Amino acid sequence: MLQLIAEAVNDRTARGIAAAVSRLVRDGTLPAGTRLPTVRVVARELGISPTTVSEAWRSLAGAGAIQTRGRSGTFVLAPIRPRHRMRYARLTASPATLPHDLSTGVPDHDLLPDLAPALRRIGDTRLTPSYLEEPVLPRLEEVLRERWPYPPERLTVVDGALDALDRIVARTVHFGDHVLVENPTFPPMLDLLESVGAVPVPVPLDDEGLDPTALAAALTHEPTALVLQPRAQNPTGISMSAARAAALATVLRAHPGLTVIEDDHAGDIASAPALSLGEWLPDRVVHVRSFSKSHGPDLRLAAIGGPAQVVTAVADRRLLGPGWSSRVLQGVLLDLLTDPDAVRAVAAARAEYARRRVRLLTALAGYGVRASAADGINMWLPVHDQQVAMLALAGHGIAVAPGTPFEVGPLGGDHVRVTAGLVRDGFDELAAVLAAAAGAPRRASGRRTRALRRGGR
Repeated sequence: MLQLIAEAVNDRTARGIAAAVSRLVRDGTLPAGTRLPTVRVVARELGISPTTVSEAWRSLAGAGAIQTRGRSGTFVLAPIRPRHRMRYARLTASPATLPHDLSTGVPDHDLLPDLAPALRRIGDTRLTPSYLEEPVLPRLEEVLRERWPYPPERLTVVDGALDALDRIVARTVHFGDHVLVENPTFPPMLDLLESVGAVPVPVPLDDEGLDPTALAAALTHEPTALVLQPRAQNPTGISMSAARAAALATVLRAHPGLTVIEDDHAGDIASAPALSLGEWLPDRVVHVRSFSKSHGPDLRLAAIGGPAQVVTAVADRRLLGPGWSSRVLQGVLLDLLTDPDAVRAVAAARAEYARRRVRLLTALAGYGVRASAADGINMWLPVHDQQVAMLALAGHGIAVAPGTPFEVGPLGGDHVRVTAGLVRDGFDELAAVLAAAAGAPRRASGRRTRALRRGGR
């Protein structure tokens, strides 16, 4: 077995070793249950440092390919990843058990545009004359291109933002690759990277987006991709400024092999204008625009725009699966994007979400709590102890998402994510409860905390 591993390794970096062992696992050469040689034995055979082999083993373990069982050794695992291991599944254990669920990260249903008029207007239009038609309705593509933050070489539509990210990652990221991600970031993105055996490298944020200096330092890992959220970053709500985007593009120009994947998940409910690094790096940026939070989660639609090499590969691969996203739903989306009443409804939702964020941030500031919720529907709340805060809030009937699944590396303290966009009223009362759970001192006035009004969410 040691000889098999040694012969398979043609790149003696940690990434190369992990990729070689992964291939042996995938093709059955190393079946489930196989005990691997020790780190020192492999290192001696390859003539490299044990630290390099240890890093490769960590990558494989993180991807669920192997498992170390103490003194018993390290073993190949069956290719099964239990759902409970996913970060996504840990955001909330039982979302329906508490009356005020602010853990979900979903939009307020009452602020979504009404789909009924759009459904009536498109009627029984025959939108699919052939299975090999273009995947996007021609008029919808025109409208999407008009709204795109830069002219994309190719554009297609898929079944939501996560479907888009999954397909883009499958085309651009391989086992052992290093991928730069925001810290904190959206947990399912980390699950996706883990599923392909990639290694996430955290890059910190400030109030304008990714830190350019930290990005430059992270590029020493020779990453293949950078994943970022240009607007209403989940969980912090940070939106990237135009000046910051230009600065990041300058840093990235020196690394032409890197693909930038942008997840504009908030779309039309974001207060910040649409922005993309594609304005500076159009041949390297794949931009995803979701319509779930702005027009309806059940539309399950998102657009991908970027280099034809990536977008065409995604569209062609879908021919062997779903083929295309429902053209009926595409027709509904087209109607919603062009109907004046629907456009006004989305604009009103955007303004209302902004009002709710400001009201809750202002109320929290009265307790000396500085949370992050500059845009979108989420709030990133610092707390002294995550578990204590969540238990305290549960005692008031409030569910929030734990901060740990969002973290790629140390953040200098605990956090929870609060879906501020679901809070309709009772801002002062909720702020008092959140501040107390966070460990903030009581207001000097000593005003007693009232229970949340039953009508608020």
